Amino acid sequence: MSKFDTNLTKSLDQSTIKNVESVIPKKRQDLLKWSGWGYRDSKFYPKHEEVFFSGARYPIGGDVKLPHFGDWIRRNFNLKMDDLLSQPQKPLEYPEPKLDEIFYEAIQELNIDYSITGEDRLVRCHGQTLHDIYCLRNGKFERIPDLILWPKSHEEVVKIVKLATENNICIIPFGGGTSVSGSITCPQDEKRCITVIDTTQMNRLLWLDKQNLVACFESGIVGQDLERVLQEEGLTMGHEPDSIEFSTLGGWVATRASGMKKNVYGNIEDIVIRVKMVTSKGILERNISAPRVSCGPDFNQLILGSEGTLGIVTEVVVKVRPLPPVKKYGSLVFPDFESGIRCLREIAKKRCQPASIRLMDNEQFVFGQALKLDTGIFASFVDGLKNFLLTKVKGYDLTKVSVATLLFEGDKEEVDRQEKLIYEIADQYSGLKAGETNGQKGYVLTFVIAYIRDLGLDYGIVAESFETSVPWDKCESLCRNTKAVVRQECKKHGIDHYLISCRVTQTYDAGACVYFYFGFRWNTECQNPVDLYEEIELMARNEILASGGSISHHHGIGKIRARWYKQSVSSIGVSLYKAAKMELDPRNIFGLNNLLTPEDAIDFEKLQSKL
Repeated sequence: MSKFDTNLTKSLDQSTIKNVESVIPKKRQDLLKWSGWGYRDSKFYPKHEEVFFSGARYPIGGDVKLPHFGDWIRRNFNLKMDDLLSQPQKPLEYPEPKLDEIFYEAIQELNIDYSITGEDRLVRCHGQTLHDIYCLRNGKFERIPDLILWPKSHEEVVKIVKLATENNICIIPFGGGTSVSGSITCPQDEKRCITVIDTTQMNRLLWLDKQNLVACFESGIVGQDLERVLQEEGLTMGHEPDSIEFSTLGGWVATRASGMKKNVYGNIEDIVIRVKMVTSKGILERNISAPRVSCGPDFNQLILGSEGTLGIVTEVVVKVRPLPPVKKYGSLVFPDFESGIRCLREIAKKRCQPASIRLMDNEQFVFGQALKLDTGIFASFVDGLKNFLLTKVKGYDLTKVSVATLLFEGDKEEVDRQEKLIYEIADQYSGLKAGETNGQKGYVLTFVIAYIRDLGLDYGIVAESFETSVPWDKCESLCRNTKAVVRQECKKHGIDHYLISCRVTQTYDAGACVYFYFGFRWNTECQNPVDLYEEIELMARNEILASGGSISHHHGIGKIRARWYKQSVSSIGVSLYKAAKMELDPRNIFGLNNLLTPEDAIDFEKLQSKL
């Protein structure tokens, strides 16, 4: 702890310092799936040609039948529920760990928790990309970590990194394991001992300053735990990514994450005040926690988005806010996606965005309806009335409509003012109020969507999401062009049953974030459906860049987008990153191989010969 932190802690209420019992256990596979997304007790599953969702963690759970989902699957992918493929089986044997005896013995002497069991190593060799999960289910990971460590403090991380540097050990920082960029996927060609530092036992609230509304957490705290601790104090950080149930604060920093409520609370770079990172050369930290500082280049920004390649984040000072007294949902229906985009643009121009505003295209609207539960005759009446309003009164075509979900947070006067203004703007673009319940369902549905990919893989369907940010004047054409490229590629490869859809998830003064969802059913002649998927996504990504979009809005670069990094930041930008890498990690101890292609990678052997 720095002198600044020590002095500050003395002035704080010591009762706010908390050891947090995480919802995610050290043996994560006891609670989470070993071969897919989320909780073991939560999944879509078939039964008698119908689809159900298990568990009681989400509103559509409780083993309740989803009466429309089976029809949607049959209609879009031309399959039956009895077309189930063989289920993935957990391996019985694992690669032998390649341990460095000196390092291994030193870790034991330090009394740091560790594991060399195959199962602990397997569940930490990957993230959540389609490629990761497909390889996992089909037993294709030849290289997994050799040693798992669970440090409990910044000081223990310092000792581990020092030992790793002295013994030339490859370190992979690991938090929630939710990466969808390949950033934490175990490098398959790494010959050194690979040690994963699992930060999830570093999850304390170190101090809380209610007067200045700042808090310091250890980096391994899981998002839902962080929010629970703060809300017990009447506070919130307000950062709510789709992965908040499982991802960690350190992971948010390492990937420059964004949350659903960024309009009120900001993205992670707006929330973070100070970061402490352990590198192979020492500790990188700014020793001032003032609200804004002009003292040369901001090293926080060097850490944000570094994806574990420069060091490991151990402690983070963040802004917090009082819990809003009012939280209210809403929704809007537009005659088409383009009208919705123009409405969101006007709302952004007037800077009156609610905490969250998301716009889904017609394909996603239809998908959302497929997950709807039937709740009796009254619901049927309401649905009929809505259909009448949409098709008769407004003249909307249900095959073209687009839906926006809204979340308002603040005091009652502010929420009322915001609602009134937004609904007035929406009316100018033929937007129709669709009710609070629909808005809440659409918001919660975000957390369930990730489970669908596992069901798809059970039936020979590969699917993934990819995102971008784009200026407003190019948003419509980018969505249209990217969908067209995917359709062309599917036709080229003889893919008849697929889905390509998109939604606008975050809005800014100058543009928006767009998420694409793409999946297809592969035929029996396809040798490797993931390779085919990645080939099509590559074409889509090229079109995104050609249409004015970015390489990523918040998922980062990792390994799967490294080919576009130079195009995005220029050759000088790549050189600047490499200079930081060579200064902070000249032996490539943090050898994840993110951001750079093999052609642009640093020759560390040559570098060592010069040192």
